[in-house]
Amino acid sequence: MTTNEEYRNLLRRSLIVTGSCILAVVICYFWVDRSVAFFVYDHHINKIEVFRWLTYPPPEVQNWSALVLTILIVRRAWGPFLRWQKVLLVACISLIVADTFRISLGDVFGRYWPQTWTHDNPSLIGTGAYGFHPFQRGDDVGSFPSGHACRILGFAGVWVIAMPGTRVVALVLSVPMLVSLVAMNYHFVSDVIAGSVLGALIAMYTVHLARLKMA
Repeated sequence: MTTNEEYRNLLRRSLIVTGSCILAVVICYFWVDRSVAFFVYDHHINKIEVFRWLTYPPPEVQNWSALVLTILIVRRAWGPFLRWQKVLLVACISLIVADTFRISLGDVFGRYWPQTWTHDNPSLIGTGAYGFHPFQRGDDVGSFPSGHACRILGFAGVWVIAMPGTRVVALVLSVPMLVSLVAMNYHFVSDVIAGSVLGALIAMYTVHLARLKMA
């Protein structure tokens, strides 16, 4: 298979995944998101501290990614990367790129948050605000897609694809963090689905561009 054929196949798979994601988002938007958000609020699930703690790692990993990249670049002067070192470098780049995509799409979709939690932001539970407001920029309309989910899959996705032995660990670490975003009412279910798919797609393309052999 030529490189062009490889990327055409990758594009076809990406379009299928994106179409499936859109369908899932539409279903959640009309029949899932609001009921889950009110359930979390009514049953005080977002008061469980362990869910709050689980939301901390994704932005922290991003904050340290620049330092990790610097260390790896210096390390490269002393010889080729070990497999795990190259995967770590690619994972950090994937995370940063994925979050940049997420910021851009957040401005495009302009979705209100499930709950009011900063600067009196409009929300479903706080003010009854629900829905998308395309190209309305600002932190008060940045719920979709989930930045945390995008970071999680942007980073973990590289490990899952390039290092099959890490798949169980990645799953065990990622799933609770994704659930915590809904459990804290930081995001709707569809936000997390969209963010996860976006992060996974970025990870997939990053692995290809870095020429890491996909397992």
